Amino acid sequence: DDQDEVNQNYLADEEEDAEQEAQMMMVPGLEEEEEEEEGKEEEEEREEEGQGQPTGNAWRQKLQIVTEYLWDPEKRMSLARTGQSRSLILVIYFFFYASLAAVITLFLYMLFLAISPYMPTFTEQVKPPGVMIRPFAHSLNFNFNVSEPETWQHYVVSLNGFLQGYNDSLQEEMNVDCPPGQYFIQDGDEDEDKKACQFKRSFLKNCSGLEDPTFGYSTGQPCILLKMNRIVGFRPELGDPVKVSCKVQKGDEYDIRSISYYPESASFDLRYYPYYGKLTHVNYTSPLVAMHFTDVVKNQAVPVQCQLKGKGIINDVINDRFVGRIIFTLNIET
Repeated sequence: DDQDEVNQNYLADEEEDAEQEAQMMMVPGLEEEEEEEEGKEEEEEREEEGQGQPTGNAWRQKLQIVTEYLWDPEKRMSLARTGQSRSLILVIYFFFYASLAAVITLFLYMLFLAISPYMPTFTEQVKPPGVMIRPFAHSLNFNFNVSEPETWQHYVVSLNGFLQGYNDSLQEEMNVDCPPGQYFIQDGDEDEDKKACQFKRSFLKNCSGLEDPTFGYSTGQPCILLKMNRIVGFRPELGDPVKVSCKVQKGDEYDIRSISYYPESASFDLRYYPYYGKLTHVNYTSPLVAMHFTDVVKNQAVPVQCQLKGKGIINDVINDRFVGRIIFTLNIET
């Protein structure tokens, strides 16, 4: 028993020595790791302190960098460029924009050489003549009461103002009396002033405002004037004048029982064509056709369609009510 106890004590002492040696071997590694971690923490703290509170040297360095960027006395540079480089850039931009302006000017000059101010260069896209009527009416609806002059007086004023340029004395003074039934073709240079044929107000007879100052509105027989839009160089085809024809657009055709036209031919005479443009055909006055609605059903709206008739005339374009025709409404109350 004593021997066993001695052996056990001996083994216990051996185990303690082994543990102590193991601890001695492990401790240096732990100490090194702890020292490294402490060093890193100190560096991070110093960096944070440096970021939060920049030193005076750092500010001076930044200010020096900005100052040198604005002006570097050693290299004589401003904003990272020398005076020579700036001069070179200005020269390059000057020649670039000068060349661009020269090219644009050249093309504009060539364009104006090809375009005549007196005659359109390209006329392939010109539509057939459109038409318009006078007097002006809101939405092309003529609504008035015969017994109430205030409802139709503005139509009379509009017609009188429009026909001032057609007064006989003015037409005789400015324009020439051309033979009817033939084109009035004028040769010569395109920039020469062209003469215009007379279209006198008296040609419209009962719708001239000379015999009846109210143009028939006071009696429920209104006059409406129709003119074709001007087209430079336009001539009715085959030498046949363009005529005007009016009828009820929708409804009973007997709602319009009688219409008188002035001139009686209800046409635009050939002597007023061709038109040479506003620069040379200064005194030109568009020919007119007056429609005198002498017998129209009263107290109801009557839609009226007036069309141009002639060779090459288009008057059935659905999407355009003014090419070769016009549609308006008469509502005459008594």
